[in-house]
Amino acid sequence: MAACALIVLGYILMSGPGSTESSFNPDIFSTRRIVIAPALCLAGYLLMIVGIIKK
Repeated sequence: MAACALIVLGYILMSGPGSTESSFNPDIFSTRRIVIAPALCLAGYLLMIVGIIKK
């Protein structure tokens, strides 16, 4: 359950407004979106694998 929550939280942190053709949004390169959120997703997937193997 915790692994699923980490994965969902990571995807939620990655979401947000993007850039369009007429305006550039520099938030797409924020630390939250390119470092923290993918790390949370990876941790969730690894925790899920460990939970499956350990059982």
